[in-house]
Amino acid sequence: MNTTSLPTSIPDYLEHLRRSLTGADPAMIQDALYDAEEYLRSELAENPGKSEAEVIAAVASSYGAPDEVADIYRDTEVKVQQALRPPSPQPRANITKPSWLRSVFGVFTDPYTYGALFYMLLSLATGIFYFTWTVTGISLSFGLMVLIIGLPLLLLFIGATRILSLVEGRIVEVMLGERMPRRTVYHDRAMPLLDRIKEMLLDPRTWSTFLYFLLMLPLGIVYFTIAMTGMTTALALMASPLADWFGDFNGYHVWIGDVLLSDSVSAMWLWPLVVLFGAILLVLTLHVVRLIGRVHGRIAKHLLVQVD
Repeated sequence: MNTTSLPTSIPDYLEHLRRSLTGADPAMIQDALYDAEEYLRSELAENPGKSEAEVIAAVASSYGAPDEVADIYRDTEVKVQQALRPPSPQPRANITKPSWLRSVFGVFTDPYTYGALFYMLLSLATGIFYFTWTVTGISLSFGLMVLIIGLPLLLLFIGATRILSLVEGRIVEVMLGERMPRRTVYHDRAMPLLDRIKEMLLDPRTWSTFLYFLLMLPLGIVYFTIAMTGMTTALALMASPLADWFGDFNGYHVWIGDVLLSDSVSAMWLWPLVVLFGAILLVLTLHVVRLIGRVHGRIAKHLLVQVD
């Protein structure tokens, strides 16, 4: 290895690594930078008599130069993306299916459709929690800034919010399939308290994370309403003839507008139409759910991931 091409400081090493990862997924870049900085600073702390250049040269053979580390992360990211992508069934050689059927009914076999549905149903509870957490934390932190307890409380609140955003990112990745960071943005623990607070306050991701948590309340209400209304209406329509048939034995009936569904003379023709309309509504609802899941994954990536 040609050590003369190695950076001579940790910031230079990280900047070189960042340039080598240009065009890669921002979440992967954040993970790579965190791992590299944590490793280099831990090695520097274990060798207090060495300079940053000497430490980088010493660990280059084990950890790697920035270009080598970037290549490793790119190769690993390919495997990660393959794992996140839902498995596609292998087509049979003797069976040709129309593409429009796969595009319409493939939503039933996409695992991220059901992940997005569960996320939308869960988003009302998480939205209330995130909104309450953010409003309460900001109010207390800045309200107590005139006291000595305000600064450490603000630092604790921002740090906890970043951990919470990391948890939300894992939920988004598992349920919606959007690659999110496994690591928070690294900060030198030896940095003075005031400098750490200044760095956090100047970090645009701090404020975009607050914005995301505040937006989760109205978004959660909309998501929950769409998912609950669409699914319950579709399933109720599909099950209404059966429910009405069983209702005859228990004294209740199902009405579609002003038409009694169990009236065999005037409404027998309505039964298959009601079931068909419910099935169509179910397919449309699942497509809307999957679309919302993809869009929300992009929103989460834009607001929660560190991009420089």
